[in-house]
Amino acid sequence: MNASTDARPPLPPFTRETAELKVRLAEDGWNSRDPQRVSLVYTPDSQWRNRAEFPAGRAQIVEFLTRKWAKELDYRLIKELWAFDLNRIAVRFAYEWHDDSGQWYRSYGNENWQFDANGLMELRYASINDLPIKESERKFFWPLGRRPDDHASLSELGL
Repeated sequence: MNASTDARPPLPPFTRETAELKVRLAEDGWNSRDPQRVSLVYTPDSQWRNRAEFPAGRAQIVEFLTRKWAKELDYRLIKELWAFDLNRIAVRFAYEWHDDSGQWYRSYGNENWQFDANGLMELRYASINDLPIKESERKFFWPLGRRPDDHASLSELGL
């Protein structure tokens, strides 16, 4: 198998346990802030809706994520399973970041994901809102990278 057809377990149909694992793996990937690495969990022709952008395919996903993480500095993300069925997962998330002027934001949203039989995401629909916050209102303080296992979840943080 090559990188475009490698299986990405867990595979559908999802159980609660495998859907939760898929969500955590996605969170870990996005917290790496490595566009190339992240792109490999999507099908080569994956279709996205992210705010007002519609990336299609891995090359556009890499371009999108490169721009995103150049703007959204000190990005830290938490995802939480909302619902699942067969090859679909719904997620709610929040992430914190600041712009180049030092203004902090907490971005909230929901994503709907659809996977192929190899566990690659073929559709991703995201709805996101940005809330300006004071630095003193931040809740995500782990070192950049993977969120520690003992860090509070969205529900535990009241988000």
